[in-house]
Amino acid sequence: MIRRFRNMKIRTQSAIVILCAIIAAFAFFELLWLNKWKFCEAAEDLDLFYTQISDDSFKETLAEEALNYNIPESEDDEEAVEALQPFLDLANEYTSIYIYGEEDSLYRTGKFASIMDTRSFLFFFNIGYQLTGGQGEYVMDFMLEFANGSAQVMIYNYERTLFIYPFLVVCFLLSVSLFLVIVLFFLNRKMRQILILKDEILTMSSGDLSHAVPDFGENEIGILASELNLLRESLSDNIQKEQESRKANQDLITALSHDLRTPLTVLHGYLEVLKLKRNPKSQEEYLDRCLKKTEDIKELTDRMFEYALVAEETETPDITWISTDFIQQCLSENCDYIRLAGFAYDLRLPETSGVLLSDKTMLKRIFNNLFSNILKYGDKCDNVIVTAELKKEMFYIIISNSVKAGRSHSDSNNIGMKNVGKMIELLDGQMDVKQEDETFVIRLGFTLR
Repeated sequence: MIRRFRNMKIRTQSAIVILCAIIAAFAFFELLWLNKWKFCEAAEDLDLFYTQISDDSFKETLAEEALNYNIPESEDDEEAVEALQPFLDLANEYTSIYIYGEEDSLYRTGKFASIMDTRSFLFFFNIGYQLTGGQGEYVMDFMLEFANGSAQVMIYNYERTLFIYPFLVVCFLLSVSLFLVIVLFFLNRKMRQILILKDEILTMSSGDLSHAVPDFGENEIGILASELNLLRESLSDNIQKEQESRKANQDLITALSHDLRTPLTVLHGYLEVLKLKRNPKSQEEYLDRCLKKTEDIKELTDRMFEYALVAEETETPDITWISTDFIQQCLSENCDYIRLAGFAYDLRLPETSGVLLSDKTMLKRIFNNLFSNILKYGDKCDNVIVTAELKKEMFYIIISNSVKAGRSHSDSNNIGMKNVGKMIELLDGQMDVKQEDETFVIRLGFTLR
């Protein structure tokens, strides 16, 4: 249940929290208000305030004093009413007392609470009366024995307004406080989460990408935290790859610089010997050695360029419609090239043709790399077999050749093959490479349209 709440949208969470806070505040107010008289009695027991109507001695005093007075025959009997005034004065300023006949229930006399003539108290009483439904007014009636008979006495007491009205305000304030506590607690949690995200962003901006962002569920803040965490991981991976790439480039430059320095130094030495012309008979030999060193330098620079092609990540193919006849032409040209280098080949091309979407330049580079590997590692004693065939919706090229004794395509860094693999992937083609014993086979596949 808690997890479901955490995954809700913040707007939904806020609505639920506010609704629950209103219910909790209302229930708390009702609980306090329903037990108001218990609090009132407890306050009286603790002598925090006094109500005459709850005083047993007041009732006893009324019963004792009533025996000393006569009940007026009517409210017009001014002499009897005046004689009863000391009895009525037993009620304090918050208490009204009225006397009615037992048999006819007619009003005889009474005294109105003097506090009700006070404008400030009356204003306070009227407002509280409306809010509480008259809870501050306490009414009690009972029969009382007088000297000349019994009479019904009604007492109205307003002293409880001194407790119940402030108690109403306290209940309201406590309920509002409970509502605010619940809502502010929820808002505080969300603010803390936002502050945590702020700290995480500052941590990332300082360069520390190892600290994971906490999980805050699937709400807006949680999604932001999750995306921030993915961004942190992506930045960390990119920086690590960049560092590895930079180190690899530095290592390559260092290695190639060293490899190039050696043949250049030797070449420089041979050229100096030729310049001195001290031994004309050895000039032919030194020229051959110079040519050999230039070939070594060319091979090293070719390797550097091939590596640059492999490392290039922004290369995009120029896709156009191409006939399979173009690929067959590339195969024929490269076969003629290796024939001039002393290789024998067996070229098998299909009689039919098809069309595909590809890049002519990349296709040329692919076959140049493949046939260049044959020149480097191929055995001239065996035929190079090149086969092209159409099968269903695919155009396959299979090239197989024997490898020189003691040499393998894996002797180098496989930069050429990596370059071929990358270009095949960019062209949405297929490549399968196998080497069994002394035979190297590569199979390329392109989808026909």
